[in-house]
Amino acid sequence: MFRVLTILLVFSCSVLFAQQDEFSYMGVNNCKMCHNKKDKGAQFNVWSEGPHARAFETLKSEEALKIATELKLEGSPHEAGECLGCHTTGWGKADGYEVLSADFIGNPKNARAVKKNDSKANVGCETCHGPGSGYKSKKTMNGIFNGAIDPATVGLFAPEKNVCITCHNEKSPTFKKFDFDAMAAKIAHPYPEEFKATKGTPGGK
Repeated sequence: MFRVLTILLVFSCSVLFAQQDEFSYMGVNNCKMCHNKKDKGAQFNVWSEGPHARAFETLKSEEALKIATELKLEGSPHEAGECLGCHTTGWGKADGYEVLSADFIGNPKNARAVKKNDSKANVGCETCHGPGSGYKSKKTMNGIFNGAIDPATVGLFAPEKNVCITCHNEKSPTFKKFDFDAMAAKIAHPYPEEFKATKGTPGGK
């Protein structure tokens, strides 16, 4: 039984990573346009007040610097790949967060690119729900709500435990016991029942 469960977990993670390669990261500002309205649950606002929205900034803290020194990481933790993989969105992907040079940031011609990159700092919406290029449009989201479109086909997935433990695990130097149900409840940002009554739920479920 344990072997079967292990195989299923590996398979689900493989599907997840395959989806991430197929679709592109857009950044939290794209999510904000539709998910900051109170009648829909203001998910962006809830995220903004939670710990994931400050994940990148924690890498600049004294505690992070101490950990980086103990681990003998090269450079600052907010520029180290060992840390950025779990403190930013899409790190390591062609369209994910990247460390930009001072010259690039200082060039006015690159202001738009810098802003877009900044929107992928922290653990954003797409870290937990999948790269948004496939489901960003209102038409696609309506299709997902009414059941005409399978969320998985456009890269949208539920933030289940297997997604969270890619970072919340023993490999993290600050790891503590991870209670998925308790932690998920703390950052929950569902659609209001009134909204679901008229729109249904993603996937028509």
